Amino acid sequence: MTPSNPLRDESGSTPLESTAHLMDRINSQLVRQLTLVSLDGRRRPAPAPDLVVVAHGSRDPRALATVTALLDIVRELRPGLGMRLGHIELNEPLLGDTLAEATGSAVLVPLLLSRGYHVKHDIPEAAAHAPHLDTRVAAPLGPHPLLVDALHDRLVEAGWPTGAGQAARRTGGVVLAAAGSRDPDSATDTRRTADLLAQRLGVPVIPAYATPTPAAPLSVSAAVRALAARGRHRTAVASYFTAPGRFATQCADAAPWIAAAPLGAHQAMAHLLLHRYDQARATASATAPAATATSPAPQAPPRQLASA
Repeated sequence: MTPSNPLRDESGSTPLESTAHLMDRINSQLVRQLTLVSLDGRRRPAPAPDLVVVAHGSRDPRALATVTALLDIVRELRPGLGMRLGHIELNEPLLGDTLAEATGSAVLVPLLLSRGYHVKHDIPEAAAHAPHLDTRVAAPLGPHPLLVDALHDRLVEAGWPTGAGQAARRTGGVVLAAAGSRDPDSATDTRRTADLLAQRLGVPVIPAYATPTPAAPLSVSAAVRALAARGRHRTAVASYFTAPGRFATQCADAAPWIAAAPLGAHQAMAHLLLHRYDQARATASATAPAATATSPAPQAPPRQLASA
């Protein structure tokens, strides 16, 4: 048996290797600190954290194309902001790989419309597995009035009348078609969006789901029948999905009249991503010591009707 090396520690490294590794870490930290100091000795503002957009992922190739187009709009709205994309599943890059390649700090913004398992567990867990990063996880996109802006525009594009009179409002209705979740908070968030859209349109809006669960039991077809039973025979389906995919197509096929496209690469969606990013940064600054809170004030999104 070959004798063990008495100079090797429990990690398998020799003291010389461990010392070299420690010196590399110290040098890296010094370099980062020096970049925060200008030539006249004054402290420079810390660089803004990267925006990491966390999409769900889909086997439908249109989904990735749509998310990429949305990120292009975000880049136009906030030039110079570091931006990365990570997927929870089905598409590359996966979130874990995106975070492994990132450095410094990052704000993870879910490209998801409500609370649920991905927001509460998957994304925070991925952030916890990136200890080299200073991370914050932002709120999901919904509910928020900017989503209602996008939903309204998609309905109008599909043929929803913008100047509907009282007679049309008495016979019209909308099914807000979402994916579905076992988490009751997800259904609560979707109902809040449905209420906001109903106020905007002046007709009943019923939330329904591609995959009904005990927490969200109503299917799109059942919601259409419920509206018809109330005399609402001109029923549209509003697609409460961020991008095309199997569930969005399934829900659109159940529409008795018009079906709107998914939210997709809409200006309101891009503004909302940045709004959630700024919210998360503002929260971090509010809890940081005054001497280190150097982030600029968050930018309010246009046409914001209420905080969410």
